[in-house]
Amino acid sequence: MTYHMTFRGAVVPAEPGQSVGAALVAAGIRDWRSTRKGGRPRGLFCGIGVCFDCLITVNGVPDRRACLTPAADGLHLTDTPATADTPATADTPATADTPAPEDPAPEGSAPEAPALGGPARKDAASEDRVLGGGEVGGGHAPSA
Repeated sequence: MTYHMTFRGAVVPAEPGQSVGAALVAAGIRDWRSTRKGGRPRGLFCGIGVCFDCLITVNGVPDRRACLTPAADGLHLTDTPATADTPATADTPATADTPAPEDPAPEGSAPEAPALGGPARKDAASEDRVLGGGEVGGGHAPSA
């Protein structure tokens, strides 16, 4: 029995047990989404669900990993549209839509505690140990 899925108006055959990504690649289709920056084509990359290059829309549900989605008869597959609504980062300048980072705290005020993680980073002190500094189990092989 062969399944029949549709993608970009064409019928894509698939065998039972095959993933959507494998069926698309077997049909000669190598890309089904574009990157947010630059619009570069993406498709199957790792094939085992570790990366997210193979995101596809399946029956109207976006962002499904094609490599993990089992092929089935009657699936309607569409390209996952690239969205431009990414937050401002260090390499993306702030615009009128994205506020600039807040001003630093006034001089003399105590810094805020970190929201996540452990205590704030402390300065190096003389009691801090250095790897390989003569301590046992420092990660270095003994000298010959």
